[in-house]
Amino acid sequence: MSCRTFTRVVATAVALTASTLIPPALADEPVKVKVFVGAMFEIGQNTGDRAGEFQHWYERYFSQSKPISVKGALNPVYCNDDGVCGSVLGMGKVASSSSVQAIILNPQFDMSEAYFIVSGVAGTPPERGTIADVSWATWLVDYDLGHRWAPEEGEPGAPTFMPRKGYEKVRLFQLNPDLVGWAMHLTGKTNLKDSDSARSYRMRYPQEAAQRTPAVKTGTHITGDTFFHGPGMSAQAQYIAKLYGADDYLITEMEAAGIAQVVQRTLGDRRFLSLRGAVNFDQGNPNETTLQHLDPAPGQTAGGFAETVDNIAAVGGRMVDHIVSHWSEWKNGVPPLPRQ
Repeated sequence: MSCRTFTRVVATAVALTASTLIPPALADEPVKVKVFVGAMFEIGQNTGDRAGEFQHWYERYFSQSKPISVKGALNPVYCNDDGVCGSVLGMGKVASSSSVQAIILNPQFDMSEAYFIVSGVAGTPPERGTIADVSWATWLVDYDLGHRWAPEEGEPGAPTFMPRKGYEKVRLFQLNPDLVGWAMHLTGKTNLKDSDSARSYRMRYPQEAAQRTPAVKTGTHITGDTFFHGPGMSAQAQYIAKLYGADDYLITEMEAAGIAQVVQRTLGDRRFLSLRGAVNFDQGNPNETTLQHLDPAPGQTAGGFAETVDNIAAVGGRMVDHIVSHWSEWKNGVPPLPRQ
């Protein structure tokens, strides 16, 4: 064998060995993510059955996309050719935030310029919202970081919560006001779907806000692993929001503050949005107890779930489409809001 032939054989062998050692996903360029949409659960399949939090997003952006497996994430990630990616992250702060961290740190994705939309269903207090509302968060507040005690063990009528020192940087997140402003500018007048069952259910509540037709709103989203119910817990959520200097409590959910902490630590928080649709009130009407509201009789639920998850994707999709179609303006950060 000549020296030249030997060199060629060795080079070929090295190349073949390298190709077997380097996974294809790592050999390719990472996906340049422009917008990442995170849902918390899906009821069944991603398409073709009853829609949960992800199905409308999937059908809008990812129906032609192949799943990308990510170690440490609960479910695969889907990405389209426009740089929009999404995944079902899991319910609760731990499941969802651990999925997000695994996705952000995975070399298959370049998240350095990505905008995040945390998207899902939620509850709302009847004093401020109604079924099928869609809300962009102005603030995220962690409901769980503090001290609590039974009402009968404190002063009558006094709050039963006290913040715990040391959590100041992780219990409260103000979302970028310019980005939230853009979200309302682009989506605030979206025509939202409603249902006869939701219209009927609203009338059980005397509050004016509860009886209104659904709309796009902004306010504080309270994150708690406890699925709290009742006027007492609702009042406590508002107490905590005001104690921390946030806007009025509008949405109760289980993930956003945890995810925001992961995104803030790894990428910064200027490109982060929380989008929620209200599928229940956080308390019963005056004619039912809290336990009756928690465990309703057949036919006594709020209705409007299907319409709400559709509304969420319709509102959020306007934001996604605008960012992607104007990427040269959004790539380096949130552009100035247009003058009204």
